[in-house]
Amino acid sequence: MPEARFVGAGSAETVLDVPNGQTLKQAAVDNLVPGIIGDCGGYATCGTCHVVVDEPFRARLPTPSEDEEIMLEGLLTPVTAGSRLACQITMADDLDGITVHVPESQG
Repeated sequence: MPEARFVGAGSAETVLDVPNGQTLKQAAVDNLVPGIIGDCGGYATCGTCHVVVDEPFRARLPTPSEDEEIMLEGLLTPVTAGSRLACQITMADDLDGITVHVPESQG
């Protein structure tokens, strides 16, 4: 099972085994990862699962949808080149070891 690493405020890390096909948001919510709320249930309409994806995993992800881009543009937290919504990242074997950072303002 692929592994995902969530890095939060103060460099606190949570490492999870995430089944293929499950979103990072769902894995984080199921395991109470601080700062990942997912209020909208995974529909890219709230931004409460904003994460910053480390290289080299950014290139392995599909291009963000228009809905995801609009939601990211409207966030109050700083958005960077690696900003994504965890609800839009579906785990797969090629993402094994992915590291995402939860913005401090969400923690």
